[in-house]
Amino acid sequence: MKLKLILILLMTSFLGGCLFDKSPTGRHQALLYSEQDMAAMGKTSFEQMIKTQQVNRNPAVNAYVNCITQRIINELPGPKLHWQVVVFDSPQVNAFALPGGYIGVYTGLLRVANTPDQLATVLAHEVAHVLAQHGNEQVSRAQATDWGLKLTDWALGQAETEHRQLVMAALGLGAEYGVILPFGRAQETEADVMGLTLMAKAGFNPKASIALWHNMAKASGGANPPELLSTHPSNDSRIEELTKLQREAEPLYRQSMKQGLPQCRLGR
Repeated sequence: MKLKLILILLMTSFLGGCLFDKSPTGRHQALLYSEQDMAAMGKTSFEQMIKTQQVNRNPAVNAYVNCITQRIINELPGPKLHWQVVVFDSPQVNAFALPGGYIGVYTGLLRVANTPDQLATVLAHEVAHVLAQHGNEQVSRAQATDWGLKLTDWALGQAETEHRQLVMAALGLGAEYGVILPFGRAQETEADVMGLTLMAKAGFNPKASIALWHNMAKASGGANPPELLSTHPSNDSRIEELTKLQREAEPLYRQSMKQGLPQCRLGR
């Protein structure tokens, strides 16, 4: 029984951490879905959001967000993809990008990311998630973890293991806190690195990323969960890492200045 359980647990670990590809920064990734599959998921999700959430129709706000977004998109490698950008009327301090070329920005973010450079920090970060296939990575890892846990539960049931429910509960907690949450933090850090490079190339001042996260910390009022139990790095960790990255991003920004900086302004 012990040998069987060990084999099952090893298989669970394998399913949860299969390596099939590498991210743009060289980090190993498990990708179980095609780009076409992910684009279809992104399209369906985005269309559903447009139907269920209030879309902002203010021409000035939309022009401002699109101005920043377009500069960032112009710096993306590979074939040019048409990106659809929608501004949602919501107090949420958030934005997102989905596979297939879909970007959503909540008006609440504009009160915290209150300069074009700060907003570019967020948008470049979100686009970096798509560029690095983080959505594919997350759904793939969740699927693999689910398969592994179901297989373990089946094996425990076949062997009539005592305290089966307690064992499965412990495995579930281990999967969440030992795999899923740290994995999310790795993605967030990678998107910070890639996003900083992207915004600098697009002509937005990378130093604004530090100011943005000071604003985010202030807006959260200290309500963030401990970093250990969060899919995102803490604000302090983020600021520290972005500060270290300024030396690499600054030359890219200076180079972009020669091509002309973006003129994105929010008219009222």
